[in-house]
Amino acid sequence: MRDPAGLYDLTSDVIDVPEGLHLVAGLTGFADAGSAVTQLSEYLLDTLDYREIATFDSDALLDYRARRPLIYFDHDHLSDYRPATLKLYLATDEVGQPFLLLTGYEPDFQWERFTAAVLGLIELYRVKTTTWVHAIPMPVPHTRSIGVTVSGNRSELIDSMSIWKPQTQVPANALHLVEYRLQELGHPIAGFVLLIPHYLADTEFPVAAVTALESVSAATGLIFPTDQLREDGREFIAKIDGQVESNQELAKLVGTLEERHDSYMIDNPLRSPLTDVDGELPSADDIAAELENFLALRRSGDDDLRP
Repeated sequence: MRDPAGLYDLTSDVIDVPEGLHLVAGLTGFADAGSAVTQLSEYLLDTLDYREIATFDSDALLDYRARRPLIYFDHDHLSDYRPATLKLYLATDEVGQPFLLLTGYEPDFQWERFTAAVLGLIELYRVKTTTWVHAIPMPVPHTRSIGVTVSGNRSELIDSMSIWKPQTQVPANALHLVEYRLQELGHPIAGFVLLIPHYLADTEFPVAAVTALESVSAATGLIFPTDQLREDGREFIAKIDGQVESNQELAKLVGTLEERHDSYMIDNPLRSPLTDVDGELPSADDIAAELENFLALRRSGDDDLRP
């Protein structure tokens, strides 16, 4: 295999990147039901502070004819060319916690070399945990919370959050291979599969992005601004509910899905670890206050241990 490091160019010195950060990943390509990964990536890059760490070689990894880049025609000339990108960023969450973010297109070629490159970056920056997200269509109703299936070796997340644990063959994502190799190395890895209502799979479903962010938060402790996405989600659901009420066949479909979902969940009463006993999500201020208390207690504990 050719040198995996040849697939990317570092844009920052290693010493400029803190060691021991969480890595969050999401790649678009094969499946992105509800545009969950696309929204997640765009929202994080639109709302957080970040800088580029590494840029991958698209000419080596991307099939341009299958996923043609956009070029703009302005009256009589070409004015803008926007190729797809795959990059590693150093970002900070809403309360200033740094983390690494790998986002962009899913490679079409050289999966083994790409995987080796990602593992090399994980080793280079002494990454603490790796968490990735993708989404698939499922026969579930939009009137219930989006469920997740969790893979990897973090049993605490699997036990507390994974509502569906199938034993089956699935078409692989490039990050599946990364997860598989990290499992072999014993590196803490969690993959979240969002289970999106199949009749909304081709839409931009804001609730899917919220669930993606909640999943990442549960795995990493990172805190993200979600107020705008939640508001967008409420407006989207209201529109869908209006369509359901005016369409008897659609109402029957949703009702059937609700019955099946509720019957399945009777024996599988998992709830998100981010919610309270009433199922409500704490505000960003509440989470930040809890984080500050935790950090204060940890610092106090460290002081107690000092001679």
